[in-house]
Amino acid sequence: MKNKQEAIKLITKKIKNDSYLTYEEISIITGYHTKYLFKLKNEILDGTVSLVHGNKNKKPHNAMTEEEVEKIKQLYKRSSASIRKFCKFYGKHSYSCIYNIVHDIEKDSKKIEKEV
Repeated sequence: MKNKQEAIKLITKKIKNDSYLTYEEISIITGYHTKYLFKLKNEILDGTVSLVHGNKNKKPHNAMTEEEVEKIKQLYKRSSASIRKFCKFYGKHSYSCIYNIVHDIEKDSKKIEKEV
């Protein structure tokens, strides 16, 4: 299993000449390729190394807005068409995207029926 913290610690030791491990040995210990270890070494030297992925906690650029999701839900509730026909009618997003929104509506309605 890959361990970035361990790799950073070993590379830092190697930079300070506190370790006699080769990059090949470090790659075996950490599970990273030697080419990535050299990239990581350059990031350590530049001070730009980060343990958190750069896109973490960011919303995808192609995600639907809540307004659009609500609009799709309202349109589908008023229509009597199947999901496939509704998707062709709406046309802005893929079938799977529309299906997931509509499927959530159907789950909610089934929950309400069971409670009553």
